[in-house]
Amino acid sequence: MNAFNRLLTSAAIGLAVSVSSFAAYAETPANMLVIANRIDDITTIDPGESFEFAGSDVIRNIYGRLVNFDPLNLDAGYQPDLAESWVVSEDGKSITFTMREGVTFHSGNPVRAEDAEFSLRRAVILNKTPSFILTQFGFTAENVEDTIKAEGNTLTITTDKKYATSFVLNCLTATIGGIVDKELVMANEVDGDMGNTWLKTNSAGSGAYKLVGWKPNESVTLESNPDFYLGAPAMERVIVRHVQESATQRLLLERGDIDVARNLNPEDIAGARQAEGVAIDDELRGRLMYISVNQKHPELSKPQVRQAIKYLVDYEGMQNSFLSGQWKIHQNFLPGTYLGSVNENPFSLNIEKAKELLAEAGAGEFEIEVGVREAQERIEITQSLQNTFAQAGITLNITVGTAKQILSRYRARELDMYMGAWGPDYPDPHTNAGTFAFNPDNTEEAGATGLLAWRNAWDTDGLTEKTAAAVIESDRDTRATMYQDIQAEFRDVAPFAILFQKVEQTGRAENVENLNLGGAITAVSYWPVTK
Repeated sequence: MNAFNRLLTSAAIGLAVSVSSFAAYAETPANMLVIANRIDDITTIDPGESFEFAGSDVIRNIYGRLVNFDPLNLDAGYQPDLAESWVVSEDGKSITFTMREGVTFHSGNPVRAEDAEFSLRRAVILNKTPSFILTQFGFTAENVEDTIKAEGNTLTITTDKKYATSFVLNCLTATIGGIVDKELVMANEVDGDMGNTWLKTNSAGSGAYKLVGWKPNESVTLESNPDFYLGAPAMERVIVRHVQESATQRLLLERGDIDVARNLNPEDIAGARQAEGVAIDDELRGRLMYISVNQKHPELSKPQVRQAIKYLVDYEGMQNSFLSGQWKIHQNFLPGTYLGSVNENPFSLNIEKAKELLAEAGAGEFEIEVGVREAQERIEITQSLQNTFAQAGITLNITVGTAKQILSRYRARELDMYMGAWGPDYPDPHTNAGTFAFNPDNTEEAGATGLLAWRNAWDTDGLTEKTAAAVIESDRDTRATMYQDIQAEFRDVAPFAILFQKVEQTGRAENVENLNLGGAITAVSYWPVTK
């Protein structure tokens, strides 16, 4: 029995055990949305601390932001939210937001510029995992009183230098941009923690929903805010249940016990398509699958070898078999739908072309070690690479380990090759450009100043300077063109082969309408949903 069959067998066993716990549930009420999802990654509901996918889904529905996305028109980009308008200073360093009048928090307290000031300052001062999204603009615990200031009904933020306005505003749509109720939060402060302990399990927002309860590894329950400024949600209650197994999610969906199944595998997607009353949605997400090679390796550092590797990937074969509709070929570091994204995918499996490039490089047969974490689809991708690489004389030795084991070696520049995935941290092109094509200090002591570029010991062949220029370009169209040009050069010279972009296939009851999981920017919103 191979590993994949063992996985299916385990899921079937888990199905028998898990379904009994849901046996009491009947068809969901008309005013309630019940979702099955893997939510065991949630560690906190504090927008200043949360940095997990499932946690972000919850927080996006609880907290408003200065600017946000319209779930019914994501293509429009960021829109006014708690700030109804903004102006940019002549030097491009300051943005002044005018707050929307008449909006209240769930507590009944008015949403003020003072709350926005407190929220952004708090996120910087707490310095939790996502704080870099704000501190990259020069905000520090020492200077926030001068750089983030409320006056009357306006809030002004002043960055350390001029950046593209779209870059700043996109970052403010991230989870960390959630505006909290200062009075309520500080009433629950303990030992100077700015309410962090309390906000881990409570909410203080103004969004469409408020938190009723969170049971780790079990469920999250949200209750609608009838005073939400965009209108009371039709779904008065949203329950997100932790259901690990795909087979269990499918059965619950087909039986009517849940409205949405978020984690169906290709086999269960195929089965659910045949079920009465079930619809399947395909939504492009921001996560990318990629391979990268270490430039400290004498053979892998040769430009022709880097190019050859991109012709040794069976992109179509994998997309059309075991990845089966859940990943699509994508060979650029910006996910589709991002500003500056492109659709050019010039590489395909071509063993002879790869051999020619290897010969030009003077590379004979050689061995390399590839590290991959214990995830079935990643292991299968790596096994496919092992087969195609061998046809060109490259022996791929696969090392499988936990995420911590493999990532620690990758971060230390110890692996010859890494097979992994990457998801954007915020909905702006710099989130990935600054990861893949920016490395201002390639020394061993620098410690990943360019993140993935640094981990692969790549000095970026001049793309660092172009990336730095793109992030400060104020004209949106010009900026988009700059990222398109950077990606074209990146495809040719980088020690990365971007392989696929994630397609999330979601099962839902046919009567559920206006469900939008946020596309590549993952801005999940429940308030537009109706039945």
